[in-house]
Amino acid sequence: MTSMDINISSTFLPATDPDASLAFYRDALGFEIRNDVGRGTMRWITVGPAGQKDVSIVLHPPAVDPGITEDERRTIAEMMAKGTYATIVLSSPDVDAAFAKVEASGADVVQEPIDQPYGIRDCAFRDPAGNTVRINQQP
Repeated sequence: MTSMDINISSTFLPATDPDASLAFYRDALGFEIRNDVGRGTMRWITVGPAGQKDVSIVLHPPAVDPGITEDERRTIAEMMAKGTYATIVLSSPDVDAAFAKVEASGADVVQEPIDQPYGIRDCAFRDPAGNTVRINQQP
């Protein structure tokens, strides 16, 4: 069996307030804006880490897929409010410095940097839409 050459290109996170989400990902995390289309709450904003042009996060309006029922929309809204709907895990060569920068932006801290029993040092925040943003220390 031969291995396939597959990379992660994009991931999608819901954003209830596009301007607040953009400020978090741009200003607190230092991501660059790659695309910004739409208006008001119906905006799709693509951001990504500088120097990694092939990796993007698309911040999108939650639950706008026409196949989602009203009950599903309510469930998604409830899960987002609790911070249990979506998560992204990032990495940094210095998780403590990354934590300090993101905390200084006023972000909602979920977990200060800690050495986990499974061998990873990490921290966590909630973005303006309630998504969990975890930052792992790079090995």
